[in-house]
Amino acid sequence: MNHKPIRSAAIIIIIICIFVSGISIGIIIESLGIISRKTAQLRNGPVTSELMLAFGGEKSSESEDINELFKPFWESWDLLHMYFVDQPLDDNAMMEGAIRGMISALGDPHTRYADPNEYQSEVDSSAGNYQGIGAYVDVTGDYVKINSTISGSPAEEVGLQSGDLVIALNGKDVTGIDPSVVLLDIRGPEGTSVTLTIQREDQEPFDVDIVRRRIETASVEGKMLENGLAYISMEQFGDKTTQELRDALDSLMKENPKGLIFDLRNNGGGWLNTAIETASEFLPVGTTVLLEKDGDGTETVYKTQNGGGRALDIPMVVLINENSASASEIVTGALLVHDRATIIGKTSYGKGSVQIQPALSNGGAVSVTIARWYMPDGTLIHGVGIKPDIEVDYTEEDFQNDVDPQLDAAIDFLIGNGEIL
Repeated sequence: MNHKPIRSAAIIIIIICIFVSGISIGIIIESLGIISRKTAQLRNGPVTSELMLAFGGEKSSESEDINELFKPFWESWDLLHMYFVDQPLDDNAMMEGAIRGMISALGDPHTRYADPNEYQSEVDSSAGNYQGIGAYVDVTGDYVKINSTISGSPAEEVGLQSGDLVIALNGKDVTGIDPSVVLLDIRGPEGTSVTLTIQREDQEPFDVDIVRRRIETASVEGKMLENGLAYISMEQFGDKTTQELRDALDSLMKENPKGLIFDLRNNGGGWLNTAIETASEFLPVGTTVLLEKDGDGTETVYKTQNGGGRALDIPMVVLINENSASASEIVTGALLVHDRATIIGKTSYGKGSVQIQPALSNGGAVSVTIARWYMPDGTLIHGVGIKPDIEVDYTEEDFQNDVDPQLDAAIDFLIGNGEIL
């Protein structure tokens, strides 16, 4: 069997992944215009594997003989093709397995490979339009974990809750299987069904049958509460989030609210530029939102932008919990450091790394951690999280009884602290 064409293609893909090595929950940067300070071309263009490879050329000198470096890989490749009992082999699956294994060796759960279907699902999800069960999830652990369900979705209708773990799919144990792969099987065309086995805290595992639907979501919900308070919840930092937030603020501020509750609970993050635009609605132009430090120590300061400022002075509470991550923590940290809001809830997730997501030639993508971010005062959040000013639990019993002590605490604070009476 002539493996030269396959080998050549695989080498290209492997080299690309090496050069870009350095999204679920995470900050993902849409273009190198946000992160590159090296060339005007990288500042103005989208991130592709070819572009990354072109500007990584100097790294090729690090290996005097790339063929020698990969000799054990190709020896293994040939041995499997010659001797493995089940033939023919799936070369594409082997190639993708090699990429996943290489990335896994880095030990960073946020640097990962998405195959073409996974990547397209991520793109659709960030755009607020996809087919599936309607839940935001975390795939950085051993199992797919439910962060939150979308209002009116199949996942909400069957009672899935934050913290639920998917331990089996259609009766098959998924222990040891990459959660990103499991997630792909959970998603599927509308009208089809899937059975999830759920592990919830100390309860016995149980099955839920879900019929998938087309999910079209708004990431922002705004409404007026009693006592003249405005409430805005944000599900993610996606493509349409900034405009949705601005629309909600425009509508609510016309009601002359006495205070604002900004709910970022179970918000796993999203685009960095959306986080900056969000912070710009609550902080004056030119206010530092975050500090970013890349691998060589270069520091970049991100500040609030023109075009925001719709809610600069209104008394404000931010709600967070253990599933508030990444972009949620960027915004929360900025509002906390600049004394713009009081933080209520539970300590956040602690995800303070920045990813790019270059598309590969096969339609997939690699999310690559390229930097760490810090709060405006230099505090590192990665692995630590943001501790709220006022800690309030939200238990399973609270959920079952349809009460929300964290929201109640936010209302009580705004009404009772004398700022808005």
